[in-house]
Amino acid sequence: MPQSKTPSNSTADAKNGLTYADAGVDIDAGNSMVDKIKPLVRSTRRPGADGEIGGFGGLFDLKAAGFKDPVLVAANDGVGTKLKIAIDADRHDTVGIDLVAMCVNDLVVQGAEPLFFLDYFATGKLNPEQGAAIVKGIAEGCLQSGCALIGGETAEMPGMYRDGDYDLAGFAVGAAERGQLLPAGDLEAGDVILGLGSSGVHSNGFSLVRRIVEMSGLGWQDAAPFAAGQTLGEALLTPTRIYVKSLLSAIRSTGAIKALAHITGGGFPDNIPRVLPETLAAEINLSAISVPAVFSWLAKTGGVEAHEMLRTFNCGVGMIVVVPADKAELVAETLKAEGETVVTLGRMIARDADQQGVVYQGTLSL
Repeated sequence: MPQSKTPSNSTADAKNGLTYADAGVDIDAGNSMVDKIKPLVRSTRRPGADGEIGGFGGLFDLKAAGFKDPVLVAANDGVGTKLKIAIDADRHDTVGIDLVAMCVNDLVVQGAEPLFFLDYFATGKLNPEQGAAIVKGIAEGCLQSGCALIGGETAEMPGMYRDGDYDLAGFAVGAAERGQLLPAGDLEAGDVILGLGSSGVHSNGFSLVRRIVEMSGLGWQDAAPFAAGQTLGEALLTPTRIYVKSLLSAIRSTGAIKALAHITGGGFPDNIPRVLPETLAAEINLSAISVPAVFSWLAKTGGVEAHEMLRTFNCGVGMIVVVPADKAELVAETLKAEGETVVTLGRMIARDADQQGVVYQGTLSL
């Protein structure tokens, strides 16, 4: 009679021995990143938010922040394909500023003070150093805008992203006292339009930017043709300007700002009409804009026409401010004192039934 053989347990043993790390998710790396970013998060504390990260939700005390009858305003956004430049250039410490900027600038245009921020960071394989650099930028953006980083989520998803790739999303909540939201209801023909200078391309239009760079034959480590002393990657990664503190100061000290428009994707023609009644149009003098060299290089290298530049990029104006004509100088001087570059762009005019929300005069100097 043949001897019976004991079945091998090697397959079962291997299966039972699998860990989450074997599947590509490193819990220890996640914990390491949390330890690295805790001091960054603490640095963003403000009245209303003084908790530690690590709980199941972030807390914010509106009463401690000084609000009496607040209306909450929320916004969320991402950084778009600007992230591909950060990844390819291996520079990750500024895209977090972009992430915050794209959210909080959308809050302040409604007259709201940003209160707190949360981020979502997804990657194929977590690198704690890379993740900490990203959160360092997020914390810096929160400091620039006066809001607290009260939580976030880090997702390691092997198979969804290639190693080194990641994506970011941001969520911001602000508040304004009831009755003080923008735009105001008294916009009228003759109101003056001011423009606030941008820091560059900001965080939209980068699919076109990357296509133009590809056409140019330049690499991210090559010298930037439009920015002395910087590589192309460094120059294009210049973070989005955050206008929150200067605008809140002007709103509160002058009481004269009627409307604000954040110039992001869609440029002038898509963003300015969002804050205007259908009876008014914005008459913009393009000749008044001092166009930064980066936009001239993009237009020339890519053969991009002026009207396409205006509907894709900010072209040097990151924020539009609408004020009464007799308060224009006061508001402009207040914003300049807060560090903004201010230019008078035009005025509000009555809109005909078949007229666009933005009417151009002059020529964009590309």
